[in-house]
Amino acid sequence: MLQKLLIANRGEIACRVIRTAQRLGISTVAVYSEADQDGLHVGLADEAILIGTSPASESYLDIDCVLQACQTTGADSVHPGYGFLSENPRFVHALEHAGIRFVGPDAQVIETMGDKIASKELAANAGVPVIPGYDGVVNTPEEAIQRAHEIGYPVMLKASAGGGGKGLRIAKDDGECREGFKRARSEAATSFGDDRILIEKYISESRHIEIQLIGDTHGNCVYLGERECSIQRRHQKVIEEAPSPFLDGSMRRAMGEQALALAKAVDYYSAGTVEFIADVEGRFYFLEMNTRLQVEHPVTEMITGLDLVELMLRVAVGEKLPLTQDEVEISGWAIETRLYAEDPHRAFLPATGRLTCYMEPPAGPRVRVESGVREGDKIGIYYDPMLAKLITHGRTRNDAIDAMRGALDQFCIEGVTTNLPFLAQVMTHPRFVRGQLSTHFLSEEYPDGFAVQPLDHAGQLQVAALAAVLNCLKRKPGSRLGSGNPICRIVRIEGKLFDTQCTAAGVDYRVQVDGVRFVVETESHRGQVQVAFTIDGNPFDAQVRWDGFRYRISHAGVESVVTVLRSEVDALYQLMPAKELPNRSHYLLAPMPGLLVSLSAKPGQKVRVGDELAVVEAMKMEISIKAERDAIISKVHVMEGQVLEQDVSIIEFEQETQ
Repeated sequence: MLQKLLIANRGEIACRVIRTAQRLGISTVAVYSEADQDGLHVGLADEAILIGTSPASESYLDIDCVLQACQTTGADSVHPGYGFLSENPRFVHALEHAGIRFVGPDAQVIETMGDKIASKELAANAGVPVIPGYDGVVNTPEEAIQRAHEIGYPVMLKASAGGGGKGLRIAKDDGECREGFKRARSEAATSFGDDRILIEKYISESRHIEIQLIGDTHGNCVYLGERECSIQRRHQKVIEEAPSPFLDGSMRRAMGEQALALAKAVDYYSAGTVEFIADVEGRFYFLEMNTRLQVEHPVTEMITGLDLVELMLRVAVGEKLPLTQDEVEISGWAIETRLYAEDPHRAFLPATGRLTCYMEPPAGPRVRVESGVREGDKIGIYYDPMLAKLITHGRTRNDAIDAMRGALDQFCIEGVTTNLPFLAQVMTHPRFVRGQLSTHFLSEEYPDGFAVQPLDHAGQLQVAALAAVLNCLKRKPGSRLGSGNPICRIVRIEGKLFDTQCTAAGVDYRVQVDGVRFVVETESHRGQVQVAFTIDGNPFDAQVRWDGFRYRISHAGVESVVTVLRSEVDALYQLMPAKELPNRSHYLLAPMPGLLVSLSAKPGQKVRVGDELAVVEAMKMEISIKAERDAIISKVHVMEGQVLEQDVSIIEFEQETQ
């Protein structure tokens, strides 16, 4: 087995690899940038070494820096995780030249399969169906438009060396094609150091399904079932599950055999994933092959009982696979949700801040959390916004969904805006529960952007009942009220009124909400955020925060503002005036925190609808900010190269006179 393993990554995947390596008795080395000097993975490893400044290009993507770290620490091997240098053949060559083992496939395989153009040609030669498109590199916006006309809109522009949704744009017309080429090429250069772009037909109403492979250096290779990864935002996965609700046995076998055919064509070993796009008729096409561990590998581990990181480490030292294809067993269903530092109400744009509260749900046979952060950590602009992955397992798909709903209600994150409410609401969405998924799920179900669906009447009654009990508990913290006269209160949820009566009765409370009776039991006390409670014997979880005279109760992805007052006090409360917000309609505000890459605006300049005014980059994503109306620029408040906070004023426009 390996002696000292350097993990050339950060965050949750670095922590994930470190834990398995240490379980196997392998000494571990963490690398970190200046931004990550207090990172969780740094403290978890046996030793750690600084490799550069905060930008990834000057640390995690710098081959020389990582190689020097190996030599300084005496590491005999490197696990790359995913992203960064994980699919960089130059990195693998450099390690081989230095006599350091790379935990992954050889450089030639990475180079071939990491090149979208070369891998597509190889797949076609291996008999794997491929998406129609242009086989060469597209070099200019004009050429992109020409090829799009030949293929037919809509088309997909994507980085040849890309992955993870970076350097990828969908275009439906010439204007989107020109702009998409520009943005895709810029992101590709920033994320991968390779700005080559290819173009192919965009398959609408598609499902994203991938096959997990593991192979050894003795010619053995097996597939470990499939993962459904169709729910995406900005072409990056958000929710994954295994198996797929779309596949039957014959389609699963066909996909698996096609994936094996491709792997055998390049003598593949280590962990890898062959990704397919499937249409509504069940036809599937090769999309790409990832020659590394995938973000969503835990769902495969949950249903197979295998540790893919351990298998990668064993294969790297020449061991044979411990199982054959016939011995691969699939048990139950697993779902993974990715918790991102992003604002789902703002088109899922990245968010930054400090984690003032971070409490994970309790781990167990049905619940697993993979994270790289802890309470007090600062989430900055330099890296991917993923904070953690939450994985649940069940005997059936519905069991796994139920476990996920409960675990999300138990996950407490404050200080940074996250997509947790979105994830919780997807888990209750009828279309998701039916398994009727596609890569257009978000655009079809939330065409005007994500908005939290309010609790239904039954849910509001439950929250009102909980609030009534919490009010009773707050009166005498640390002790229970004795039986006696009911406490009558007016409960308002987002302004909606409920008459409640709450009476302590033994170990529980008897509550009436608008005449509906509930039996509520909870051990909550003052200051507790996570609250477990039962209503009529059914278990629930919520997060409760008291901010002076109101509760903020988060349950099922909905945060409800709740007041519990005597009737005469409630009448006075309704007379309080609402605070008016200042008018900022004549300002261009930063849509997300990030680096101001370019600024094409000057005072006195006239702009028209659609003119690009600025480009902001954060967490490996670029956003082009365009004028929403004809206007004249009055002032420019920032400079190119400046790091912006969300909602900071970039440009001020002249106000129209009445």
